[in-house]
Amino acid sequence: MTMKLRLPGRPEELTIPALLARNAAEHGDLPALSWREGDGWTTLDWTEVRRKVAVLASGYAALGIERGEHVLIMMGNRPEHWLTDLALVHLGAVPVTVYGTSAPEQTAHIARHSRARVAVLEGAGELARWEPLLADERVPLERLVVAEAAEAGPHRTYGSLHASGARTHRPEDFEKAWRETRPEDPLTVVYTSGTTGDPKGVRLTHRNIMLQAVRIDGRTDLPEHAEHICYLPFAHIAERILGIYLPLLRAAHVRLVADPAAVGAAVRELHPVQFFGVPRVWEKLAASVRAVLAQLPAAQRESIEAANDLARARAGHRERGERIPAALEASYARAKEQVLDPLLGLAGLDRLVWTASATAPMPIDVVRFWAGWGITIMDAWGLTETSGVCTINSPDGFRLGSVGRPIEGLELRLAEDGEILTRGATVFAGYLRPDGSVESAHDAEGWFPTGDVGRLDEDGFLWLTDRKKELIITSNGKNVSPALVENTVKEHPLIGQALVHGDGRSYLVALLVLDGEMAPAWAAARGIEAGPLDRLAEHPAVRAEIAAAVDAANARLNRTEQIKRYRLLTEEWGPATGELTPSLKLRRRVVREKYGALIEALYDDPYEEPHHDPHDDPHEEPRRTGPE
Repeated sequence: MTMKLRLPGRPEELTIPALLARNAAEHGDLPALSWREGDGWTTLDWTEVRRKVAVLASGYAALGIERGEHVLIMMGNRPEHWLTDLALVHLGAVPVTVYGTSAPEQTAHIARHSRARVAVLEGAGELARWEPLLADERVPLERLVVAEAAEAGPHRTYGSLHASGARTHRPEDFEKAWRETRPEDPLTVVYTSGTTGDPKGVRLTHRNIMLQAVRIDGRTDLPEHAEHICYLPFAHIAERILGIYLPLLRAAHVRLVADPAAVGAAVRELHPVQFFGVPRVWEKLAASVRAVLAQLPAAQRESIEAANDLARARAGHRERGERIPAALEASYARAKEQVLDPLLGLAGLDRLVWTASATAPMPIDVVRFWAGWGITIMDAWGLTETSGVCTINSPDGFRLGSVGRPIEGLELRLAEDGEILTRGATVFAGYLRPDGSVESAHDAEGWFPTGDVGRLDEDGFLWLTDRKKELIITSNGKNVSPALVENTVKEHPLIGQALVHGDGRSYLVALLVLDGEMAPAWAAARGIEAGPLDRLAEHPAVRAEIAAAVDAANARLNRTEQIKRYRLLTEEWGPATGELTPSLKLRRRVVREKYGALIEALYDDPYEEPHHDPHDDPHEEPRRTGPE
């Protein structure tokens, strides 16, 4: 169960430095932070963490960092990043992590807007983007600190800063500085990842974050001192909560994974009891499992599917709050031990007791897939502006496909157009202005418009529809949720990603991306030579299967929501190529601009509802689909 630790004050009075002091004093020998070095892990306990934070704080103070000052950080998930963040907080400074994949203009905007004088960087790759800003008269940036000493050039190194901190450290100054921190003081500024326009600076206080952490802790059920695999960027509010602030509250253990692509290997090695993944991560994991299953003999697949059915039936009873029949519980226990756990163990997923997702609507087929393995993904919803979670599913109350019920102390209501409004102590005060003041984003009654659209059911569970700004309004005035359509068509395992378009048009078209992991396995199971993915996408069987998948999705959608034409692509979208944000959300504007010619080609000829003719070529590009 969740640790019941002594809190050094009431939840609304807590600060991050007070928690670190408690952890060092009362849980000092417990592991706190680990990272890969060579073939093994290097670990600091809580006593060592606080000692290093104190030395680093002295080093940054000697550099001239003052209370209330913003300091920019662009590093991966490495100890220098985690420790620097806490050291700055202990000085009363405000760490601001910048996504490593930010475009140059976004980086420059944040540097100007934050008014930071110092940026702490990883190495040469980051220096190439930041050095020009030192000469930009519009940017207040004065100094760069570099973690990789061999790549620092003329700039200050992290190692030398740590060494100067060791020389100048005075424990009484360190203790005095952090004790001056107040709950209402800013803890961090998180810049939104910018799916549209310039990133906005969201200033969050110690009180915002501490109340968020305490309330999330109350809605989860974890073993004591559970490890957290930390792989999402610290510029993402979810990882700041899960990878820094909650571990401090719980005196838990953070495992830093510097390369997000290595998270699968870390899970296989560590067999964690908790795991958080944005929807795209869970989709990719599901695709990997499906690809493996497709290679198994039919008899083994049937045994697994039977076990999946038992797991889903059990999850259904839990979801409805019903007592699980004894016979079902016994059958499931056998299936779990004999069938599911041995397979899950190969992926390191056999010990999971808490799994979660957030940031975007989770495809229901992915949720149901994992429920079939005894893994109930507790979907949540929230924003940077709400310090993370607003609503969350929990073991004592969940609805698969929903994003749960509001956390304690948070109010929700729906506007007339379905937009979700919220207010409470975890909601930020407003957006940072360039002069350092805060611009309120609330109405006269304190409600914050989230920009998300949803509905509340009779049991108080929230169901997301889409982002308000992303709703498609067709030429006949009908509103369409693109996420609903995309998630429906993505239920077929061959379709890894999708974007639908149709704003101001009379019908929807789609770009579909062939799943690079599932497609070769699907082909091999049918005796089709895989070859390169682009050649596989041209195979008649693959094209026919994609066409059938679109038709099946359309059969479940109303006429306005149906995909009339589509184009099949083979190049996966990602942060590096710009189609996804660093938090793996779809950048619709970027995709529409990049593939504008293809999208326009899908509208070149007037669309007519086809009459079904068995002699028609079903593989003509672009494919026309419609109700039979």
